Amino acid sequence: MSKLFLIAGPCVVENDKTPFEIGRKVKGICDELGIDYIFKASFKKANRTKLNSFTGIEKEEAMAIIQAVGKELGVPTITDVHESYEPAIAAKYVDYLQIPAFLCRQTDLLLAAGETGKGVNIKKGQFMSPEAMKFSLEKVLSTGNKNVWLCERGFSFGYEGLVVDATAITRLKKHGVPVVMDCTHSVQQPNKADGVTGGNPEMIETMALSAIATGADGLFIETHPDPANALSDGQTMLPIEKLEGILRKVMKVRKALYS
Repeated sequence: MSKLFLIAGPCVVENDKTPFEIGRKVKGICDELGIDYIFKASFKKANRTKLNSFTGIEKEEAMAIIQAVGKELGVPTITDVHESYEPAIAAKYVDYLQIPAFLCRQTDLLLAAGETGKGVNIKKGQFMSPEAMKFSLEKVLSTGNKNVWLCERGFSFGYEGLVVDATAITRLKKHGVPVVMDCTHSVQQPNKADGVTGGNPEMIETMALSAIATGADGLFIETHPDPANALSDGQTMLPIEKLEGILRKVMKVRKALYS
């Protein structure tokens, strides 16, 4: 079986120091455990609830920081794209493009991402079945780009909750591409009345272990040295000091199942 890969980093580029701090820490853990590491950070958060929520620093400065982290650490990088003009720009800086869950049906965005030739990680919409994701996948594949992943991140349950179907990974894998489990956003509590997304980060370990047990090829975990003071998704990100312990358990499960 191929090596496990981990997509991890901060929710968004907050400054020019924190991404490097996080990347170096995660890279060291992954090297020790034999996990392929992909550094993740959004150059912009286009889907914040409130008008005055932090969305990021200057776009190309943020992309240049992501690129610099990748070069320093010698790892691939990934960032989100939100509008159809963005993939061509972001592709100059990163190795993979990520389609946010709410945008997984946006034809022009999917085609533009595919046409860059970069790897594309499509997050499953909170309103989509695993089976229906074949149509999003087909849009990217139609460009001739075969380097596509599908990412599970939960399904809307009421107004402020998400649930993760234990069968989702298995069903997504039937599409014949690698499948990623987003262990962070799947524990979100969105649409809170105060306009700040809540979360249940103590369940990130549960999401990771269950995903590995059902065959996930990769994990997505947003992490931060000080989530309480993070400028985006602070209530859902994993404190970075807890990452190694979770990944050690993950690798034990994986070894037990596949060695």
